[in-house]
Amino acid sequence: MPQDYTYAVARIRSKELSLFSQKELDELLNQPDYDSCIRYLSDKGWGSDREKQTSDELLKQEENKLWQLMKELVPDETVFDFFRVSKDFHNLKVAVKAATRGAKTDGMYMQNGTIDPSVIASAVENRDKNRLPDFLRDIAQQSITTLLQSSDGQLCDIMIDKASLDYVYSLTQKSDNEIIRLYGELFVAASDIKIAVRCCKTNKSAEFAKKAMAECDTLNINSLATACAKGFDAVCDYLLKTSYKSAVEPLKKSPSAFEKWCDDLLTDKMKGQKRV
Repeated sequence: MPQDYTYAVARIRSKELSLFSQKELDELLNQPDYDSCIRYLSDKGWGSDREKQTSDELLKQEENKLWQLMKELVPDETVFDFFRVSKDFHNLKVAVKAATRGAKTDGMYMQNGTIDPSVIASAVENRDKNRLPDFLRDIAQQSITTLLQSSDGQLCDIMIDKASLDYVYSLTQKSDNEIIRLYGELFVAASDIKIAVRCCKTNKSAEFAKKAMAECDTLNINSLATACAKGFDAVCDYLLKTSYKSAVEPLKKSPSAFEKWCDDLLTDKMKGQKRV
């Protein structure tokens, strides 16, 4: 918890005043082109003072500001690990492919994980898994071995992605905070649904889909994997029998509509916590 809870709450409340209003969102949407959007955001204080910024640079700057604020308010950053460890697993994927395939890594490592990307890169390159935190050691060794033996980059990716989902789920479900447990459940369930849809589109087997999915309480991954082997309609039919039946319509509409559904679901569930 923050050292000064009253200050932390007041600080967050003051930051809320800088969130975009509907009017500002409409103005952003009405900008004529990409450069105008970037200028509009820069004028609103987004990004750095540099004149020319890409959208990726601008968003990275905003993320850095966010974590700087969290460091200011919360002495123990480990309470946010369930948000941050996904970046560590992403960085592991980059490091494994760089070390085994000589892939270029310019701009591919993500910041604000729980461990410096350079530590992961060095540990993988030198095959020194003891330099990695416990949650990365086994999967680092397994993914390196798999990639060297099979040259199957996709298999390596799904191994690491599944390990990431499993670890996020374990972190959140061990928490005594109801909203953190809910976040973990929704995050993993939404990820499993995305995996099922991708497997449908690429004609993957039920066995492959099951290997890629992580267990959670609100979905049966055996049933979901079996459904995705039968096709997209079967996945939708399965979801209609679950608490995620409202996902079916956006899934049928487009990938971006489903992404928005996932974001909206999490946002709606979190809204009630603002006053707790």
